[in-house]
Amino acid sequence: MSLPASDIYRLQSYFYHLPEELIAQEPATHREKARLLIINRERGTISHDTFEHLNDYLPQNSYLIVNNSKVIPARLLGHRLTGGAVEVFLLKPLEDGYSFEALLKPLKKIREGDKIDFGKGISAILENKKECVVRFNKKNILSYLKEVGHIPLPPYIKRADTARDREDYQTVYAKKPGSVACPTAGLHFTEKLISDLKVYGHRFGQLTLHINYGTFKPVECDDIRRHPMHTEYYCIKPAVHESILKAKKDFQPLVAVGTTSCRVLESVAQSNINSGHTDIFIYPGYKFQMADALITNFHLPYSTLLMLVCAFGGYDLVMKAYKEAIKERYRFYSYGDAMLIL
Repeated sequence: MSLPASDIYRLQSYFYHLPEELIAQEPATHREKARLLIINRERGTISHDTFEHLNDYLPQNSYLIVNNSKVIPARLLGHRLTGGAVEVFLLKPLEDGYSFEALLKPLKKIREGDKIDFGKGISAILENKKECVVRFNKKNILSYLKEVGHIPLPPYIKRADTARDREDYQTVYAKKPGSVACPTAGLHFTEKLISDLKVYGHRFGQLTLHINYGTFKPVECDDIRRHPMHTEYYCIKPAVHESILKAKKDFQPLVAVGTTSCRVLESVAQSNINSGHTDIFIYPGYKFQMADALITNFHLPYSTLLMLVCAFGGYDLVMKAYKEAIKERYRFYSYGDAMLIL
């Protein structure tokens, strides 16, 4: 498939048909046993292996940059005191420490001032219906979510979350709470695999980008350049930033583990600001300044994530790889298989 240059910004160019049964509903039994599709941009080749053999394909002495954001149990199930179930999906904490922007279901049936009880002494009121702001009865509600919250599995996983998801839907290096979706490219790493890769001479560096619900919002503009990109908070420690710059200077291969790590690297490269909010939107035509390779999962049609991957790997080659992955019955999306682009 070769896309005319005039179509690279057309939304329809980022559609592919995926059989529903290829959407992974459960995690792999062993993280490192996930399948790995390898794209070599220089050779224009596509090959197949498993993630446990990642070292066989990484450039020597790679510096892998991972996102250590931790998924919070942001989905709360409660009841109005007047009756009726309510789902509250936390989006953004507000400065007072008690309030959150949130998604509420069913919003139409809830009035401002209605109290929602979540059990275990936790409750909230709908403080502002227009802005969808809820105010909790306790400060710093994040510290109570372990008791009453549910892991916010993506909408394409058609089942309720389980106790196992609290561990499975986190990377082994997650430590900074704040995301409502997992940086899933990192799910394939185990402590042992990381240790083995270090023995082989690779290094790991950590940064943070808290993924918000906007990551699930598909692009709707026919010209993708008009899409209003969501903003997300990021932070990279100055020492890590310095080590990345030194790696680039020394021609050490920089591997972004996930689109989130890639977005932070490119944001910092542009702004030279180590923490803040980024709304960087990467699509074909973008000139990457930092990453030499990318580890990623397979992404939804029309998504900004797919567009970033097409920008990095080349549209024609990436879409060819997706077609082959479907033919080879790869597992797709958050709990699915992985891709390495060299």
